Amino acid sequence: MPTLKLTIEYDGTDFVGWQVQPEGRSVQATIERALAKLLGEPVRITGSGRTDAGVHARGQVASFQTEKKLPLQAYVQGLNSLLPPDVSIADAAEVDPGFDARRSASGKRYLYRVSNRPSRSALRHRTHWEVFAPLDLEPMREAASLLLGTHDFSAFRAANCHARTTVRKLRQLEIRRIGDDELLFTVEATAFLKHMVRNLVGTLVEVGLGKRDAASISTLLQSRDRRLAGRTAPALGLTLDEVFYGERLRGEHGERVESEG
Repeated sequence: MPTLKLTIEYDGTDFVGWQVQPEGRSVQATIERALAKLLGEPVRITGSGRTDAGVHARGQVASFQTEKKLPLQAYVQGLNSLLPPDVSIADAAEVDPGFDARRSASGKRYLYRVSNRPSRSALRHRTHWEVFAPLDLEPMREAASLLLGTHDFSAFRAANCHARTTVRKLRQLEIRRIGDDELLFTVEATAFLKHMVRNLVGTLVEVGLGKRDAASISTLLQSRDRRLAGRTAPALGLTLDEVFYGERLRGEHGERVESEG
């Protein structure tokens, strides 16, 4: 039975999140309905991880199995003809039978966007956290450097996070200024705790506002106390950019291509 891997984009504004829920419009359920129409049978897909209501994705990944034999392009063009405008399939590949979008992942990269101009933006209100006071970039970068590496990130997880371990390896935490009034955070790790990226960003923004010293980040990490960290940044600024895998994928024309993570 073929195993398929879908790469998915979505604007999370009007979704209750990735996962199917009793009420509300989820990304997972929307794609599963489109797949059922395309294949003529019910299909349950596995996502690389959950995204919350309002969170966007450029590179979410889902996997599923089906006995139907369709050209890979049918999963792109066919599904996109059945899906609403705020979710689309960017790519489809046939993968090894043991592939699982969640368990096979070796890491993820998120982007977080902050609008930093003194007035609100009509074009950014769905995709950026709007911070109107000026942000000092250099202390934010200094603080970010202290978070790199393997640490216990208990101070940056959601109160209702039930992860078995809170130790994560943060590979990248870069902050770039784009133009005069926008900041882009790039955050990559082997895995993330619930709300970890948004809590990191919320804390670093407090550093940029002068509400806490960059050097205090080390003490914050050691405290493992969520109450001492900054606010949880709004979901709307967050985008799941890419999920990394080490498996070998089968390309559209049957050739084997590497997916490096």
